Amino acid sequence: MDMPNPTISLVDSITSRRSIRGFLPKPVSQQTLEQVFQLAQQAPSNCNTQPWKVFVASGATKDKLRDQFVARQQQGVAGNPDFEYVSRWEGEYRQRQVDCAVALYNEMGIARDDKAGRLHAVQRNFELFDAPHIVFLGMDKNFGSTIALDVGIYAQTLMLAMHAFGIGSCAMGSMRAYPDLVREAFDLDDNVGILLGISFGYEDSEVDANRTRTVREPLSQSVTFRE
Repeated sequence: MDMPNPTISLVDSITSRRSIRGFLPKPVSQQTLEQVFQLAQQAPSNCNTQPWKVFVASGATKDKLRDQFVARQQQGVAGNPDFEYVSRWEGEYRQRQVDCAVALYNEMGIARDDKAGRLHAVQRNFELFDAPHIVFLGMDKNFGSTIALDVGIYAQTLMLAMHAFGIGSCAMGSMRAYPDLVREAFDLDDNVGILLGISFGYEDSEVDANRTRTVREPLSQSVTFRE
């Protein structure tokens, strides 16, 4: 059987990929899934240790996890992430965060004082944006920030590979909130920690949030060249 081919180049994948927050119910074929994840497996890592743990939920497993996440979020259950998360942003970082939120909420028609609308926007994360698939990325709990960087490299490689095959994705830190649910779904040992989740599938272009566009700072703001 012929393997599927990517639809765009690596350069186009890098420059055109964006976070998708609304998906069609159409699942990605198993053949395409395996090819995309095989490409992601080529990601570099410290001494080729390949420390990432990858768990893909589809169908009934995905539906159950989505319902469990939504239930906990609606009940106000506090998250119990495996790894510390610094959520304090200041200065230019805070401004970029605000600009991103404004762009997203404007497309969704959510005003600054619309508390119900904002709560619904948060809940959409736990609904996985109606994606047919979600992948959870983790690592052994005894690893620290150095190894987490390797998992981050894997995540970027995976999302670029997905985009090259016409698959949309959204990386979500909110999916670290209830790692016990993920361990239960995949029969994992307690020593496996969850870092993030990525919802993915085919974009629903009718979803307002998918019109959101953000900009990148000029090269001079982040890169220094010196001879």
